Amino acid sequence: MDADVVISGAGPTGLLLASELALAGVRVRVLERRLARHQESRALTLHPRSIEIMDLRGIADRFLELGRTVPGWHFAGLPQRLDFSALRTRHGYCLFLEQARVERVLEERVRELGVEISYGHELLAVAQDEDGVEVTVRAPGGESGLRAAYVVGCDGGRSRVRDIAGIGFPGTDATMTSMLGDFMDIDHDAIAAVGEDAPVLIVPLESGATRLVVTDPLRMRVPASEPVTFEEFRDALVRMAGSSFGIAEPRWLSRFGNATRLAEAYRVGRVLLAGDAAHIHFPAAGQGLNTGLQDAMNLGWKLAAEINGWAPAGLLDRYHTERHAVGRTVTANTQAQTLLLELTLLPDYQQPVTALRELMNDLLQIPEVNSHLAALVSALGTSYPSSDDDPLVGARMPDIPSTATDGRRLRVSELLQTGRFAYLDFTGAQEGAAAVAAGWGDRVEVVAGDPPSAAGDLVEVLVRPDGHVAWVRRRHETPDVAARESALRTWAGAPRQAAVTT
Repeated sequence: MDADVVISGAGPTGLLLASELALAGVRVRVLERRLARHQESRALTLHPRSIEIMDLRGIADRFLELGRTVPGWHFAGLPQRLDFSALRTRHGYCLFLEQARVERVLEERVRELGVEISYGHELLAVAQDEDGVEVTVRAPGGESGLRAAYVVGCDGGRSRVRDIAGIGFPGTDATMTSMLGDFMDIDHDAIAAVGEDAPVLIVPLESGATRLVVTDPLRMRVPASEPVTFEEFRDALVRMAGSSFGIAEPRWLSRFGNATRLAEAYRVGRVLLAGDAAHIHFPAAGQGLNTGLQDAMNLGWKLAAEINGWAPAGLLDRYHTERHAVGRTVTANTQAQTLLLELTLLPDYQQPVTALRELMNDLLQIPEVNSHLAALVSALGTSYPSSDDDPLVGARMPDIPSTATDGRRLRVSELLQTGRFAYLDFTGAQEGAAAVAAGWGDRVEVVAGDPPSAAGDLVEVLVRPDGHVAWVRRRHETPDVAARESALRTWAGAPRQAAVTT
């Protein structure tokens, strides 16, 4: 085969997936129809969970040194901010970082791991059989074919991979559109005079430009496919904010809508979807790019396990089970947020919607409500379904420190930097650590030592490569060798001894 996995799309989702696969020794080829990376940035933020997953691979600092952090974020543009700093995480903030810079860092990471990125290469067709896929590619030199075990569509909302695979993309068409413009020349005194209540989103970019986002009732029914003109954008600013802010030649103008769709399946045989190819929605609270990154983190280790031959039955199918449910949650909450904005702009609804927004704003001042929505938007509240009734199973593993018997003091995030599982043994007897190391040491990083205070009553924990908990035992529970082995077999496959015996 030419590659184990072909990824269509070199955006953030495709690049992170490529790095995850390469980390596990999988041969990856990334195809991108663009001739070079985008210089424009549709997305502008990384949320706490996205920063956490970068930390799980030891690369969070690469992003943090380029961006600017703020402790809170918004829900539906309400004045009362979501407080990310109140959540249980080492990264309780939103990172302002333009998508172009996120892609640049991820591309550097991918190239470090030896992955080939083929710009100017457009995927045309995919044919799958029992043993793999045949991919037809159009490149500057003409058409050619690639043979791989799997293909993953990370090729955006108009995904060709999704269409070729015949995967349905049900949902709703756009009922409103907004416009964005990036400008270098802008009158900041005029912006200051308007104040924070102006119905225009104003975001200073790290590049030195300023982004303006406006939703004009007179232009909100224009299709997203219609290009924005400078005159249209300037006139909308004057109508909505009373000023053009002195804008001059734009660096970029774009129109985007609230079309909302969710793929019926994230996997059909040897074809998989991730990112915008699997879900599109209005960029309410900036969840799109972040959801795609988290798709990639969930899929990478599962697909690598399948290719490397140790995946237990059904592991790869869990990708759809886990992430489709997240996609449904994201599309639902973005629709709710967008409706609050859209109805505000319609004269017949302004009074009742204003009352509703004031009520929602009051509710956000209740700490429990604020934390609930902050966990939803930040994805820190994401917990995958499990038959285990322990609330930690399926949820994110807290990034607690632990001291190993060899004296190493490591956080959970440091244990996962190789992309393997982590098993924490706080029993003191180290019998579990010895058994796990002997049977699964090629897939599991084992640490045994004294329990830190942050561990509470946890005595054994199996953490998945994506940082979610696979299995736990607490101090009040009787040691259960069979339960531990069952969890390991369910998630990390058969032990090495079984493989040798067979």
